[in-house]
Amino acid sequence: MTQRSWLPVSSILREPLLHFFVLGVVLFALYGWLNRHGFNAPTEIVVSAGQVDNLRSQFERVWQRAPSQQELQGLIDNWVREEVFYREGLAMGLDKDDPVVRRRIQQKVEFIVDSATPAEPTTEELQRWLDEHASSYRTEPMYELRQIYFDPARRGDRLDADIAAARRALASGKDFSGDRTMLPATLAGDSSTVIGTFGGAFEAALRDMPSGGWQGPVQSGFGWHLVEIVARQPARTPSLDEVREVVTRDLMHARVEEASARYYDRLRANYTVRIEARRTATPQPTG
Repeated sequence: MTQRSWLPVSSILREPLLHFFVLGVVLFALYGWLNRHGFNAPTEIVVSAGQVDNLRSQFERVWQRAPSQQELQGLIDNWVREEVFYREGLAMGLDKDDPVVRRRIQQKVEFIVDSATPAEPTTEELQRWLDEHASSYRTEPMYELRQIYFDPARRGDRLDADIAAARRALASGKDFSGDRTMLPATLAGDSSTVIGTFGGAFEAALRDMPSGGWQGPVQSGFGWHLVEIVARQPARTPSLDEVREVVTRDLMHARVEEASARYYDRLRANYTVRIEARRTATPQPTG
């Protein structure tokens, strides 16, 4: 009869595989004890008809066609997989102390609050809002102008004399084309358009410039110009009929923000906030 060969107990206890196994059992038991109240996720998952319709609609928006039965089943399987992991994650407490989850939940609650549509404002309320925020709707000055450009690099020392000669020629009814440039010879637009084309200093010079007749010279970032303002419309506050749509949007947005702030204040009143002082290290005895 063959005699069995047994390893000494001391050798078995030194086996790394045994150490790993025992450590795994201990960690699993400890985690289970710490989360003995956490693993209580409901075991029934109901995929409602509304959820199926929602999955189908999402597919149609992306692919511009209805899903096949196989594709729809795949969508449902993915949704169930997501739900399983979501529930297990909640049961394991993985949502705790996660700034991304925390911020996402905050955003969803705020979205729900902000989704409430306020009552349509009356004409009187819109007019009052426009009167109280007139500066926000004030239009910019409008210009229609012509300009003649003088290139300082090309004209050199003759610049002033050439500009004066051009003014005399224009005053007598003659044409004068000036130097070639990519700048427009005529421009119609608001002050922002003028600033974007010629610069702020050029637009500032137009504000007090009389209309009709050639004026200047006016300096821009490109050189010097003679300018004729053909037409000008000063800045003004538009009537309600002109900006009703914008005013309505702004007023309703303000009401949503006010309602959201009031809702938060009511929720905040239910909480007491305590901010702990920062702990300082305890001095250690020396020597």
